[in-house]
Amino acid sequence: MFHVGGARSALYNWAVARQSGGRFVLRIEDTDAARNKPEWIDGIISALAAIGIHDEDPAFEGPYFQSHNAGRHREAAEGLFAAGRAYYCDCTREQLKGRTGSEHLGYDGFCRERGLGYAAGRALRFRTPDEGETVVADLVRGEPAFPNSAIEDFVIARGDGSPVFLLANVVDDLDEGITQVIRGEEHLSNTPKQQLLWEALGAGPPVWAHLPVIVNEKRQKLSKRRDKVALEDYLGEGFLPEALVNYLMLLGWGPGGDREIMPYEELERLFRIEDVNTAPAFFDVKKLTAFNGEYLRALAPAQFAAACVPWLVAPYAPWRPEAFDKDVFEAAAPLARTRLTRLSEITGYVDFLFLDEPVDDEVSWHKAMKEGAGDILTDVRAGLAAVAGWTAEELKGVLLAVGEQHGLKLGKAQAPVRVAVTGRTVGLPLFESLELLGRERVLARLDTAIRRLAGRGAPG
Repeated sequence: MFHVGGARSALYNWAVARQSGGRFVLRIEDTDAARNKPEWIDGIISALAAIGIHDEDPAFEGPYFQSHNAGRHREAAEGLFAAGRAYYCDCTREQLKGRTGSEHLGYDGFCRERGLGYAAGRALRFRTPDEGETVVADLVRGEPAFPNSAIEDFVIARGDGSPVFLLANVVDDLDEGITQVIRGEEHLSNTPKQQLLWEALGAGPPVWAHLPVIVNEKRQKLSKRRDKVALEDYLGEGFLPEALVNYLMLLGWGPGGDREIMPYEELERLFRIEDVNTAPAFFDVKKLTAFNGEYLRALAPAQFAAACVPWLVAPYAPWRPEAFDKDVFEAAAPLARTRLTRLSEITGYVDFLFLDEPVDDEVSWHKAMKEGAGDILTDVRAGLAAVAGWTAEELKGVLLAVGEQHGLKLGKAQAPVRVAVTGRTVGLPLFESLELLGRERVLARLDTAIRRLAGRGAPG
């Protein structure tokens, strides 16, 4: 799955690359076989494409695969050893604990001057400077400084000779000409180590920018174990890619002024990585949902109808496939467009048009079918059967007359009718819904509800 934090980072990288005439480089770090499957890689690429980052744009480069550069990783490790910038170590964790008396202290440099050569089981450690500090020039965080004495001699190749991520990442960056690294703040603690590796390999470090962490409503870092964090999940619920992009761009940065909803092209033009905040960014699902509603309402009717199509078929649609009527749906779509906050809601708004009987929602039934509801339905049924035409305006006239007859305002009079015909207390405008459903089906559903209220029939 593609984490929304990764999507935010990708969008910021994309904006900077396109602003500067540079390239956005997609690299798949696939050296961990347990976390590497072809379908996951396809998922990353398709998720990026969904938010507008794709290989059809000249700014896109890749994907590169870290595993394809394994030879260069080993070559770099051997070069650092030959230059005296790294040494082999055969210490076990138990030995280190015995020397330091703690499981939590870093490596104590025991093997620094032992002159060990390569042998199976010996890790290769980078020799960090004993004095001074490593200053990270960060476009978001200024210039945080890390005392070199606090950076342990960290492992750059395992006991089997395979380089670890820190070294592989730096070598890949060098080989791919990476000039800017824009990523989440959880990587900041690794940055001094990576910067030391860049310098040891004879190159100046890239420009760094570490983005603020994204948190939930309890101000806890978003976690896939606790929170909904997959971009695919939001797309699968019917959040428009344009709305997701707009919202993600504002997690840690703002264009200034009161306006927030704007197309990506304008956000890209205004974006400045130097203006990103350091404070945690709250992923507010309610605000994202409101954004999505705005984008849905801005769609042209044909666009909206087309966007709904995935939710009008199995496994989402509860009706028989042959019961679906495209023309009826396209007539109902404009009525739904102003009510939806996500596309997946469309099924519940239009199902009454294509089901043989309305859904049986007990809560809605008991809420609407109060004392006197049977009399209202009986009078409405008689009035509707007598109308010459079958237009929303004529149908409204019947409800107004029945409501007046019973001393009820229109809203009270139409409540039992809505539930009898659609199954729910909330839905599309009632009179347009009755017009679309048709005289025969409306009268049949009213008959069923009247019988149910009289205790002479089961619910529909």
